[in-house]
Amino acid sequence: MEYRQLGRSGLKVSALSFGAATFGGGNEFFRAWGQTDVDEARLLINLCLDAGVNLFDVANIYSYGLAEEVLGKAIEGKRDQVLISTKATFRMGEAANNVGSSRYHLLQQCDNSLKRLGTDYIDIYHMHGFDAATPVEETLDALNTLVHSGKVRYIACSNFSGWHLMKSLAVSERYGWARYVAHQVYYSLVGREYEWELMPLGLEQGVGALIWSPLGWGRLTGKIRRGQPLPEQSRLHKTAEMGPPVDDEYLYTVVDALEEVSKETGKSVPQIALNWLLQRPTVSSIILGARNEHQLRQNLEVATFTLSAEQVKKLDKASERTPIYPYWHQRQFAERNPPPVPVYKGGNSNE
Repeated sequence: MEYRQLGRSGLKVSALSFGAATFGGGNEFFRAWGQTDVDEARLLINLCLDAGVNLFDVANIYSYGLAEEVLGKAIEGKRDQVLISTKATFRMGEAANNVGSSRYHLLQQCDNSLKRLGTDYIDIYHMHGFDAATPVEETLDALNTLVHSGKVRYIACSNFSGWHLMKSLAVSERYGWARYVAHQVYYSLVGREYEWELMPLGLEQGVGALIWSPLGWGRLTGKIRRGQPLPEQSRLHKTAEMGPPVDDEYLYTVVDALEEVSKETGKSVPQIALNWLLQRPTVSSIILGARNEHQLRQNLEVATFTLSAEQVKKLDKASERTPIYPYWHQRQFAERNPPPVPVYKGGNSNE
């Protein structure tokens, strides 16, 4: 397993990490993802540890705390071998203050997560989304307090826009507070918007990317093919409208390219899609989900091979899309403002 620096911090994380959103299955939405119990979770975690995975990601909102409880019980006796990433911000109760990134909510939710996880510290604490109703200074002051108390070791954000992240970094710098070292983002071969602004920002400011839904919300599992109906077992039947939209023809074009590379390498479509991500700038770790041992073993094999430059170029070209303004305009000034990854002419490119 390769270990990578988490942004501009001294922490090293495995290039592949495990996402525990499938643990618990406490409501209909999360049951569509998985219903892993403690015994199954313990098996999956042991497989990860054997493969060198050291980072395990969860959130308070996943099955409303049940996923954290299952993860906490599954790692009993192994706390010194794992890094735990969890999150707060989204609503965790009906009361007016049971939501957001206020000092009140964060201090409360951090303590609740610690109890459910059965630990006295969280390695990476994420703001799950940007709370525009709370001053950035209040959020970062509260997080800095948690870091200095020893309850949290590193802070990170998730699903921020560029100005959200940059303003937060500027506030941390102004007051000498703990700064976001990572950004948990949606990024896949059918969702490359991260490259337009957030990736350049991450490169310049030293913010590592932790990738969620690297298979495009389940679209790059290899089960979706041109001219074929959506498989009955696909969770997209229940969750497609909750995730990022993807045009069908665009998806099929990307899958066609993935199948070509799959035949060249002997690797599966999802393995190719995940390996492509491992080679992108700023990516510190890819968060893998798995409902069972077979899925997990297949996903962990991604760290054992490397796509050729020509294969990466083929996938880049198939998945390239015209960016929104001002990014398409900035590409015309590539002489002084080069994109972090190549833009290929022809196909879906605007250049």
